[in-house]
Amino acid sequence: MHQGNGTAAIFAGDPDVFTFSIHGEKNYPIRKQRSTLDIGLPDGTDDGRYLDTLEAALPQLLEGFVPDLVFYLAGVDVAAADRYGRFALTESGLRMRERRILDWCRVHGLPLAITLAGGYAETAERTAALHTLVFEEAVRL
Repeated sequence: MHQGNGTAAIFAGDPDVFTFSIHGEKNYPIRKQRSTLDIGLPDGTDDGRYLDTLEAALPQLLEGFVPDLVFYLAGVDVAAADRYGRFALTESGLRMRERRILDWCRVHGLPLAITLAGGYAETAERTAALHTLVFEEAVRL
């Protein structure tokens, strides 16, 4: 999974926007943009490491900053066997990620806009199936 470099570049220096990215530390781009909070993880990161990292980072997102709206770019390039993502999350791990982010927004009363993002599975159908996990979890909550 690569850094949200475009988002980071667009909002660089804007005090009204907090950008957060968990991404492959050695993945594209070689020279990373600066997000408000960047966390680079090694190739092969699995469910446990990814979810532990997310869990530890979420409280930091509200330290001195309360958003009016959260835009969540729900990339599935973290999934195992993604051609470019380099992480190894299972479908269960993806569901847990979505649940955690959705719960976090709900608990803090934060409006949420979800957009699809990266995903390069072996087929377009597999990529689409992984993206549906995001919305299945949103519907359950």
